[in-house]
Amino acid sequence: MVDTTPRRASERAQAALREEILTGALAAGAHLGEVELADRLGVSRTPVREALSRLAAEGLVELHPHRGARVATFSEADLDDIFGVRTALEPRATALAAARATAADLDELDDLAGRMLAVGGPGPGQDLDALVALNRRFHAQLLEIADTPALASALAGVVHAPVVLRTFHTYDAASLARSLAHHAEIVAALRAGDGGWASAVMVSHIANARAVMTGDRR
Repeated sequence: MVDTTPRRASERAQAALREEILTGALAAGAHLGEVELADRLGVSRTPVREALSRLAAEGLVELHPHRGARVATFSEADLDDIFGVRTALEPRATALAAARATAADLDELDDLAGRMLAVGGPGPGQDLDALVALNRRFHAQLLEIADTPALASALAGVVHAPVVLRTFHTYDAASLARSLAHHAEIVAALRAGDGGWASAVMVSHIANARAVMTGDRR
């Protein structure tokens, strides 16, 4: 039966498609036909069109005039650029943060790291979307503490939300555990005022994410 409540139907379609994209059930580059999706999801074409528009705003879907919608893709070259720039810049910013963090800054980062552990662990309470939001706040806070606008601006151009989303949804249990542990260790390094330690952990943190997204092809 078709859901005739427009907003609810659109939200349901968006949630279903988003989950399929993030889990890989809909592969990168897959065509997203409105008629087929409407039939499969049990809604009309209008909610599907609205859902695809919202997913495009998230960066998960690409909309092409006259060619329809496809699941967004990132090539090997794209990923190399993204993680290469992160590896070059983010450890540097983290080292600077170690010299500039206040007690209040450290408490906030510690709280974020703890909350990520709480929602990121396996089990019924796991919430990867909440984890993505907390992770974004953690990394943004590091850049704010580092107080280097040039580095922050350069990183903003390569830290794509869809890549971060897919990374967390692609992690196996061991990779996710490493990522969560890295956040806690970065806070420990900052508390010690040790920029070299903080930088090294960030290098490992980015390498862990890179291995997941590239299939550990290095």
